[in-house]
Amino acid sequence: MDRFKVYITRQIPQEGIDLLSRVADVDVNPEDAPLPHATLLEKAALYDGIIGLLTDRIDAEFMDAATQLKGYANYAVGFDNIDVAAATRRNLPVSNTPGVLTDATAECAWALIFAVSRRVVESDAVMRSGSWSGWGPLQFIGGDISGKTLGIVGAGRIGTATALMSRGFGMKVLYTSSSGRRNDILDSQLGASLVPFDTLLQEADFISIHAPLTEQTRHMFNAEAFAQMKQTAYVINTARGPVIKEDDLVAALQTGQIAGAGLDVFENEPNMAPGLASLDSVVVLPHIGSATKSSRTNMATLAASNLIAMLQGRQPETCLNPELYDS
Repeated sequence: MDRFKVYITRQIPQEGIDLLSRVADVDVNPEDAPLPHATLLEKAALYDGIIGLLTDRIDAEFMDAATQLKGYANYAVGFDNIDVAAATRRNLPVSNTPGVLTDATAECAWALIFAVSRRVVESDAVMRSGSWSGWGPLQFIGGDISGKTLGIVGAGRIGTATALMSRGFGMKVLYTSSSGRRNDILDSQLGASLVPFDTLLQEADFISIHAPLTEQTRHMFNAEAFAQMKQTAYVINTARGPVIKEDDLVAALQTGQIAGAGLDVFENEPNMAPGLASLDSVVVLPHIGSATKSSRTNMATLAASNLIAMLQGRQPETCLNPELYDS
């Protein structure tokens, strides 16, 4: 049986490549940078399967170029880079990597909560500069965490995990639901409350965003939303950058309308909105939410397993258009 040909648009952990190599000849983009779209279109025409990243635009143009493609596997839980409807119309199965990065991303959200509220990064910079003159009672006073109210926007896998990690701090938990359905885990284990978005904005001391990027969630955190938040509140985003209108966030931080922000994702990655980087009240990370050894490795093997299934005509474990396999 002839071997398949697979292309990976950026280096991923070797475990995923090794798994694919059992059934396919694998080529990997040698550059540690996103693949230019024109190059992606060229590759699409040459391979049976592709593993790509959020930075790869998998649109109708890509699919029309991919004349022999049997499947596309996203190395990410998010999939706003994929036109799933267009793929389905063309009978092209596509997949993502949910579940394997849940705890790592939730832990990252908590790292941001602590870092921004307790002014960890700001304090570290002063210590490293050699300018610290010794302890003082008014230095680096931050916000409390224990006993405060945590608001979860998007109570899916990662939002649920983030909320559950609050148990050690005796926090009240509020959450929103785009579907209107209650989260039985949060209700039973935390006594959490499902509330309207406006109520969450007004009552939460920490707001952690875990919503997918859709037309409904794009820029849901804007000037109007920040105006409803407490001046002592913090917003944390480990989901998708464009959920926050970044220029409005900068303005809210500059005027002290809210206390701070912790961001792992940005509206126009890899760039930040002007003024954001100069603010001490924000902690910014380079999209490291899933950056643990086990999470990134499991993402690679899940993406590889998904692609192997698609190459062999089987439904992948985490398929985004499973209706293609309905008998």
